[in-house]
Amino acid sequence: MSLKVEDFNKIFDAVIAKYHVIDDVDQPFENVYDASTLEHLLYRKCWIDTVQWHYEDIIRLPDIDPIEALALKRRIDASNQDRTDMVEYVDSYFLQKYADVQTKPSAKINSESPAWAIDRLSILALKIYHMNEEVTRESASASHKEACQKKLDILLEQRVDLSTAINDLIADIESGDKYMKVYKQMKMYNDDELNPMLYKQK
Repeated sequence: MSLKVEDFNKIFDAVIAKYHVIDDVDQPFENVYDASTLEHLLYRKCWIDTVQWHYEDIIRLPDIDPIEALALKRRIDASNQDRTDMVEYVDSYFLQKYADVQTKPSAKINSESPAWAIDRLSILALKIYHMNEEVTRESASASHKEACQKKLDILLEQRVDLSTAINDLIADIESGDKYMKVYKQMKMYNDDELNPMLYKQK
């Protein structure tokens, strides 16, 4: 395996740090990796997650203008679709990479694909970054910082455990002890042929 999950975490941390240099949901995006690589997909995936994280913060402002909130909800919907598409691209990468692996007769399927586990890892990186912000926020009380430090410790432990599990899953796929079977998400609410609220308008 050319990449380990530790490398995925480094990519995610770099994306999140890059976003926060400007810290604006409308800032331009530039992928630093070649388009043919897994790194390219992971970098793009985490950028989508990071922008959406901040969309979700903004839309919870109590005094947000309703018209602006509706427009932002549309952006969140589009972002959710982009996120799902990127997960499927990542799974397609793994399917192609291990297409020639001979699975063992005893091989089992995992409850989730590698990409959906990696999706959780990307979100976890965002939780870690923002929880650390709370731990180090100068205006926060000592009790707030202490409570957030305890949460941060758990998040960091969770990242170790999830990273180990993903490494094991990929190794099992490589060795033929597990096999991949990917189902498309088939989201219905974004499809004007499947959402009755949309197709009834035609």
